[in-house]
Amino acid sequence: MSTGAGPDEAYDGPAELVCDGTTLSVTVTLRSVFQPIDGHLHWYGRIAASGDVDALVRPGTDAMLRTPAGEATARLSDVDPWGRYRVTGTGRPPF
Repeated sequence: MSTGAGPDEAYDGPAELVCDGTTLSVTVTLRSVFQPIDGHLHWYGRIAASGDVDALVRPGTDAMLRTPAGEATARLSDVDPWGRYRVTGTGRPPF
């Protein structure tokens, strides 16, 4: 579901995280921005805290992130104080 920030600029809702052959249902908050310096669309956000995600991945893990609108390769990085993993990607976002 789009947040109304503009077409394809934001997504908040359900997603699937696919890593090492395992698929997890997750909830994500994602945003995107075009960076004119490098000419690429960068997307980023957080995956809601989940013990299943903690058991599957570590910061620095690459995975596939799927939403009802599409999928993209993602990199999971730092975990914030609330247990949410940061997720980033470049190019076409999964929303």
